Amino acid sequence: MDRLTENKIVLIVRRTRLDELIVRFNTEDQARFYVEHLGADFSDYQTEDRTYKQAVRETERVLSRCGRLQVVDRAFVPNFLFGKTDTVVVLGQDGLVANVLKYLDGQLLVGVNPDVDRWEGVLLPFAIADLALVLPEVFAGKRPIRSVTMAQATLNNGQTLRGVNDLFIGPRSHTSARYSIRIGDRAETQSSSGIIVSTGLGSTGWLRSILAGATGIASSLSGRNLKIDNKREVKWDANYLYFSVREPWPSKTSTADITFGKITPATPLALVSNMPEHGVIFSDGIESDFLQFNSGTQATISVAKQQGHLVT
Repeated sequence: MDRLTENKIVLIVRRTRLDELIVRFNTEDQARFYVEHLGADFSDYQTEDRTYKQAVRETERVLSRCGRLQVVDRAFVPNFLFGKTDTVVVLGQDGLVANVLKYLDGQLLVGVNPDVDRWEGVLLPFAIADLALVLPEVFAGKRPIRSVTMAQATLNNGQTLRGVNDLFIGPRSHTSARYSIRIGDRAETQSSSGIIVSTGLGSTGWLRSILAGATGIASSLSGRNLKIDNKREVKWDANYLYFSVREPWPSKTSTADITFGKITPATPLALVSNMPEHGVIFSDGIESDFLQFNSGTQATISVAKQQGHLVT
């Protein structure tokens, strides 16, 4: 088949829920028994699987005509070496876009919705049928690009981790996180359930739920009906982050004065772990991809120098 260009395209795909069940239970029949034994509808898993795999085949067919195609499973993305001029196409849910974006360094990302009847796809503006038109325009520099600010955690041992939506810093399990915190000229020792750092893209997610809970508590204590402004959103390319401390505990050895604030390029958040074990930093809800944050480890939470670039 003749290709229109020699541009490199990297297609990111994922396992379906059915694939994951088969890995766990060895066969589809055993997976069916497990799901139906719990009273769930196994046919929904099969329908999703068929729809996604058909979408993969069709996407591969279209992209193979647009350029040189390489297909990569999401499990290999953290260790995959993307070329500077690669165009990355993600076929999956919004979470897959975020999970891929944080490993890119300037490459353009095209989000494709494989199942418009199932997924809303805030970060998936394109259908498979759009790709034959969109990819040549991307190669020609004629598509609008939306920049996305990312958060970055940098440890004193040189390890780094970026987050597209948010970072979590705290204990792996439901125990107390113990650490020293410093922002600007303010510093204290804290014990809490952990810290959430949110980007503009993630400001309507985990951070919003924290603010909603805090507002509800403040409303009850004050006797006033306080409300969150649901229409106010932080721009995706805003050059700052918000942090919020979850359930800070004031005690004889810990204080709770620094509980919410803004991280800017000039004022990063500095943390030193006081947890002997099980301290972690992970991003975008992917707990399996984490940095260890145990006693003596220093973490600097900052606005990442790299931005994500989403094709729109």
